[in-house]
Amino acid sequence: MLRPKVEEVIEIVRPIIQADKGDVVLHDVDEETGLVTVELVGACVSCPASSQTLKAGLERIMKDRVPGVTEVVNIGETLGEVRETSVSL
Repeated sequence: MLRPKVEEVIEIVRPIIQADKGDVVLHDVDEETGLVTVELVGACVSCPASSQTLKAGLERIMKDRVPGVTEVVNIGETLGEVRETSVSL
């Protein structure tokens, strides 16, 4: 089971993200593909370094500590793209 291990890693990195007034919310862990879906919230939403935090920080640590994790994606970015597309139409 990946989810409990993913939750443990998030609890380890959460104080670092919260120190910059952000946070990370776990949405889903796909056991088959290893895809972890999170949402960066708080100051992370408007931070230009949030994608760096996600990929070079959270994803790297997650892959190192949780065998089976293949990628970490921010659902907030996906939702933002959907909102932008909806507004453009």
